[in-house]
Amino acid sequence: MNRNYKDRLFRFVFKNKKDLLDLYNAINGTDYDNPEELEVNTLENVLYLSMKNDLSFLIDAELNLYEHQSTYNPNMPMRGLLYFAGVYNRHISSREINIYSSSPKVFPFPQHIVFYNGTQEEPDRKILKLSDLFRRPNGEKEPCLECQTLMLNINYGHNRELMKKCRRLEEYAIFVDTIRKNQAKGQDLQEAVEASVESCIAGGVLADILRAQKAEVVQMVLEGFDQEAYEKAMKKEGYEDGYQEGKEDGYQEGKKSGYQDGIEQGIERGICGLIRSLKEFDIPKEQILQKLQDTYELTEEEARGYIDKICR
Repeated sequence: MNRNYKDRLFRFVFKNKKDLLDLYNAINGTDYDNPEELEVNTLENVLYLSMKNDLSFLIDAELNLYEHQSTYNPNMPMRGLLYFAGVYNRHISSREINIYSSSPKVFPFPQHIVFYNGTQEEPDRKILKLSDLFRRPNGEKEPCLECQTLMLNINYGHNRELMKKCRRLEEYAIFVDTIRKNQAKGQDLQEAVEASVESCIAGGVLADILRAQKAEVVQMVLEGFDQEAYEKAMKKEGYEDGYQEGKEDGYQEGKKSGYQDGIEQGIERGICGLIRSLKEFDIPKEQILQKLQDTYELTEEEARGYIDKICR
């Protein structure tokens, strides 16, 4: 399933300021009750949230970046750093803050939160650090940059206390979980979505949205499903991850000829990942063979060798 459909659905569910404020309160332990006090800006599918009048802080004292991910991504802290850099640059320019001044300036307090509901098992809460992504030099040097991303698992059954505080978030989790369960029963995507819509309406889950915009929600999910695009994404990710792992292995080996071996091993892992992902969707063996030949420029014999020997 194309990862983007749940991303779009998440933003769609929380497009109402009241629901977004409830989510904000649940995350921050606050009790704001005026949705118009919430400033919302969207850039590159990321929500930037702040309160216009927070009595406990200065105006613009807090900047929240909310992002949804339906696949686990350990690189979120780097993305967060780049997002914040752009936001702070605009903040400085729009307010004409003199950062060359000899006096310290005050800037919004940053918080980067990722709402995760992929199928890979993850804990309720996980801190991802930018510093963990840096290649460490010899010695005891510490990086001058850090960005921490709080990843919250919003799959149904996780973060129960958070779900209690934000009913809309719980309803979203139930709806996605219902679609997955229907697909696990053997229903195709359209059947799974339509059945989920009806059962959720009957159960009072996202009922107001689903009743009023049923066709839009169904179409939103269906348009996100593209088997060919999914397979290409899996191939690309499997290849790039394996290739990079192999390259890193080779790099660490230095002049020991392990560099090229590491790259080749990485490519093999990428090919193996592609084969396994295609098998999960019951793609016929002949089609898998053809995809391997087209994608990795393999002969039929080489492709069969990978299937028979590596991915048995």
